[in-house]
Amino acid sequence: MITFAMIKPHAVKNPVALSHIMQIIKDNNFNIIRKSRIKFNRKSAEKFYEEHHGRFYFNRLVTFMTSGEAEVLILERENAITKWRELLGPTKIFKCIYSHPSSIRGLYGLTDTRNACHGSDSPESVSKEIEKVFPGFYSEQKN
Repeated sequence: MITFAMIKPHAVKNPVALSHIMQIIKDNNFNIIRKSRIKFNRKSAEKFYEEHHGRFYFNRLVTFMTSGEAEVLILERENAITKWRELLGPTKIFKCIYSHPSSIRGLYGLTDTRNACHGSDSPESVSKEIEKVFPGFYSEQKN
């Protein structure tokens, strides 16, 4: 099974955080199928987060995601979606630092928007998010 993972700009800018997150990925037996460093522009960030359009935090999220480079990965292992999301911890940072202090977000999340990493929440989200960031990935896999 595969999942889509993204290390957000503030964590990419922090070499200690980035190195530790990559080590967590390796230590938890994920295979990195594809990896790339990208810089969202406003249009691509809005498209990636289109399901959040109209929410109170949408502009803040898009602005943050265009503030620097993100590391995007396709990860593979058994129960990849569930395992990656367990490693991330809760989205809400205030809760996370108390309930899951050694999770990725507990360690490197700063706010609910700057929460270190993203992980797809379903197989459908994995497909959509991979296609947005790695266009043609699925057609390449068929060949």
